[in-house]
Amino acid sequence: MLWQLLQGGLLALKEYIALHVLTCLVPAFLLAGAMVTFISRETILRFLGSGTRKIISFPLAAISSIFLSVCSCTVIPIAAGLYFQGGGIGPAFILLWVAPAANILALVYTGAILGMDMAGWRLISALLTASIVGLVMVWTFREEEKTRITNNPALMDETLRNMKVMSRKDLGLILLLVVTLLAPNYLVQKGPYSAKVIVFLVFSLITAVYALKVKTGDEIMEWLRESWWFVKIIFPLLLVGVFIVGIIGALLKRGWIETWLGGAGLRSSFLATIIGAVTYFATLTEAPFVDTLMKLGMGKGPALSLLLAGPGLSLPNMLAVGKIFGWKKTAVYVGTIVVLATMVGLILGNFVF
Repeated sequence: MLWQLLQGGLLALKEYIALHVLTCLVPAFLLAGAMVTFISRETILRFLGSGTRKIISFPLAAISSIFLSVCSCTVIPIAAGLYFQGGGIGPAFILLWVAPAANILALVYTGAILGMDMAGWRLISALLTASIVGLVMVWTFREEEKTRITNNPALMDETLRNMKVMSRKDLGLILLLVVTLLAPNYLVQKGPYSAKVIVFLVFSLITAVYALKVKTGDEIMEWLRESWWFVKIIFPLLLVGVFIVGIIGALLKRGWIETWLGGAGLRSSFLATIIGAVTYFATLTEAPFVDTLMKLGMGKGPALSLLLAGPGLSLPNMLAVGKIFGWKKTAVYVGTIVVLATMVGLILGNFVF
């Protein structure tokens, strides 16, 4: 029995390393490092204050959160720093939700493991629910927020129009990295894995030549240092997570999964949401976990519920958020997420998948 469990973990690890590291994670880490290095986070965060109009701050908070590749616990100090430095409660909790639930690394890895349709709906669902989360938090704590408004919205609008977030050269580099990341899976959907490697190497060479042309040596080294930081923090946890997922897959029985998490019913989506809400997932480990469950009979709707709630919430996350923001805000936030993630799984499971 013990050997079967170890074998399950090792097989999952072998498949993961063989098929996903080179063409998926390597360009994803480089992209994340480039975004940290070449996009002005200070510029983005400046427009998320309590005085900024929600039509600006909400979309900006959601979109900028996509580029923060963090787990449900790591994002807490970032969101708390934003909030206590004058950021609005809506943008702060949008960041708290979207960054772990739909960051760029998680989306890319979801597409590689579960298919681009799941990745696309994960992104769309996270962005749509983010707006609802922000509105619920702002409306519930509207009296408290009134006392925190210190900025002139008109001034913020003018600043937003005039502020430069990144140069054209930086934008070109980031777009090339995105293409390098997506091309292997988009251009080679069938055939041997070696074909994906060839496509990856071709676009990597083009990107490298462009980077050497437009960036200085110091800028490239800073970019690589930031990319390496993501590798050090995420990759070891990812290996451990994939190994554990393989063991879990060897333990779970298909009949149980099909009964409780199969189909697209309310019970299946709610149970998947609760499992995700209380379980801690290191960044990217939710995709192989969901993949294992889907192979055992889990429906696509409940799978999406787990993909949203799993990375976005966890028991450690709830405890830390409660201590920092207060238990009333935490209860409203968690309750909203549970309802939304359940409804997303129910609706998409019945009408889309």
